Amino acid sequence: MNSDRYSAPPPAAPAVLSVSALNQAVSRMLERNFPLSWVSGEISNFTCAASGHWYFTLKDSAAQVRAVMFRGRAQYADFMPREGDKVEVRALVTLYAPRGDYQLSVEAIRRAGVGNLYEAFLQLKEKLNAEGLFDPARKRAIPAFARTIGIVTSPQAAALRDILTTLQRRAPHVRVILYPTPVQGEGSANKIAQAIATASARAECDVLLVCRGGGSIEDLWSFNHELVARTIVGCDIPVIVGVGHETDFTIADFAADLRAPTPTAAAELAATPRADWLARLEAQADDMRYVLKRQLSDTAQTLDWLSRRLISPAAYIAHERMKLQNLQARLGHATRIPLSKAQFALAQLRNRWLSQLPDTQAQRLNVINHARRMSNQISNNIATQRQSLAALSAQLEMLNPQRTLERGYAMITDDKGKIVRAPKELNARHSVTVRLADGTAQVGIASVQETLE
Repeated sequence: MNSDRYSAPPPAAPAVLSVSALNQAVSRMLERNFPLSWVSGEISNFTCAASGHWYFTLKDSAAQVRAVMFRGRAQYADFMPREGDKVEVRALVTLYAPRGDYQLSVEAIRRAGVGNLYEAFLQLKEKLNAEGLFDPARKRAIPAFARTIGIVTSPQAAALRDILTTLQRRAPHVRVILYPTPVQGEGSANKIAQAIATASARAECDVLLVCRGGGSIEDLWSFNHELVARTIVGCDIPVIVGVGHETDFTIADFAADLRAPTPTAAAELAATPRADWLARLEAQADDMRYVLKRQLSDTAQTLDWLSRRLISPAAYIAHERMKLQNLQARLGHATRIPLSKAQFALAQLRNRWLSQLPDTQAQRLNVINHARRMSNQISNNIATQRQSLAALSAQLEMLNPQRTLERGYAMITDDKGKIVRAPKELNARHSVTVRLADGTAQVGIASVQETLE
C-alpha cells in the first residue's frame, strides 16, 4: 500500500488582504460598534467646500478628530460654524477608506449647551402638561371674523413686517394693535409676559398674535419660559403663537390656543381673506336669490290653482243656502216622527201608572194619629223624668259636703291631700289643712291624744 495516499493535507496559507479591503473592514467594524452619538468639542480648521460639504476638526484640550458634514445634512443647520466655536455634533464613527483616516460623519450640529437647554425644555413641558395647561379641551376657538388683531413682538422684527404685509393683503379692513416688546435677550421673557397681560387687561382685540422670526434655540429661549406659558393660558383673548420656522417648537406653542408654523402663517390663521368673505357673501346672495325665485314661482302656481277653483260668491252662497234648506227639512222630518212615538209611549205609561197607584188617604190618617199619640207619650215621659230629677237633686244637695261645712263643721287633710278620719292618722309637729266653708287654713299639730271610751 502507498502510505502517501493517506498523508494529511498541508496547512492552508493565511488570507492576504488588500489595503482597501482592510480599510472597509475597519470602517464596518467602527460603524457597527459605535452607533450615532453626541460628541462635544471646539471647531478648528473649518472649511466649507464649493460642493456644500463642511470639513473641520473637532478638538478638546487633549485630542482631536477629523469630521465631515455633507451638504444634505449641512443645509439643515441653523448656523454656520466658525473657528473656536464650542459645538456638539451627532455623528457616526467611520473611516475614510481612500486615506485610512479615522473621522466623524456628522448628522446634526448644535451650539454647545443646547443639549442642556433641550433637557430643561422637556422637563418644563412635562411639568406644565401634567398641570393641564396643554389640554386641548381648555383651548378656545379662534374667532372666524376678527375685527381687531393684537400683535406681541418687537417693532424692529422682520416678523412684524411679514405679519403686517400678510394682513394688508388678506384683510385690509382689520384693525391692528402692536404691543411692543423685545423677543430675545436678558429679561425678554418677563417683558413678553407683561405685553400679553397688558393686551388681556385692555381687551381691545379679538385675537392676539405672539410672534418671532427664526433663530437658534438660545434666540427662541424666551418663549420657553414658564411665566410666558402661564400668561398665555391666563389670557382672556384667544392666542395664536407663531415663533421661528416650521420645525421650531417652544413651550409657548403648546400653551397657545393655536400654533402657527411661522409668523406669516399666524397672520393667515387669524384673518380670513376679504376675498373669501366676499365670495362667500356672493354665494349666499346667489342662494338667496335662487330660493326667492323658487318661492315666487311656487306661490304663482298656487295662486293660479286657487284662481281656477274660485267661483262667484253669490252662486256659492245660493248653493249653500239650498243645501241648508234641504238639511233643515230632513232634520224636521227626522225629529218629528220619533217625538210623536215618544209622546204616545209616555201617555200609555202614565195611564198604567195611574191605574196602579194605591189609595194612601187612609194610611195617611193612621200615620197622623200615631204621631199624635207618640207626641203625647213623649211629653208625659219628659214630665215624669223631670220630677224624678228634681227629687234626686234635692237629695244630692242635702249630701253636699259644702252644706255640712256651712253648718260649722270642718274637713282635715294631710300634706298629701288625704282626708283625716282618726287621731292616729295625725302626727305631732306636722301641719294639716283645715277646709272650712269659706276657705282653707294650714294648722300645726302640737300633740295628738286619742279619746278614751
